[in-house]
Amino acid sequence: MLIALLITTLLVVLSTFVHYEVLRLLSVYVPRIRIQPRARLLAVIIGTFFGHMLEITFYALAYYFLKDHLDVGYFGGHFVDTFSSYLYFSAETYTTIGMGDIYPLGSLRMMTGIEALNGLLLIGWSASFTYLAMQKFWSIRERE
Repeated sequence: MLIALLITTLLVVLSTFVHYEVLRLLSVYVPRIRIQPRARLLAVIIGTFFGHMLEITFYALAYYFLKDHLDVGYFGGHFVDTFSSYLYFSAETYTTIGMGDIYPLGSLRMMTGIEALNGLLLIGWSASFTYLAMQKFWSIRERE
């Protein structure tokens, strides 16, 4: 349980740092792109999407490592021990969809709860960042 808690804490810090850096880089470099201002919003959306995918991948790698190498917990339901299953489970947890076809058992349960909270916060951060980008790149004059 302690190793799962330590790795989960590391993942929260790492994913928050990565998200901060992705948004910081987008705020610095997207305004410099020589495309229509409204098209810059697409760059913001695509950039934040890839940031979230990277963060989901970090959690998937941790699930793989904790289950297959440290035997900290396991998965029930329709789980097949392939990386795509870890990635799928991490994505549904991070986005708080929680389909229920794969579910954690053992110490991995605590990690999934924290991943869901972390994903919810980071998705909210992305939403507010996107809103600010819309205000910046979508002026009333351009709509007309």
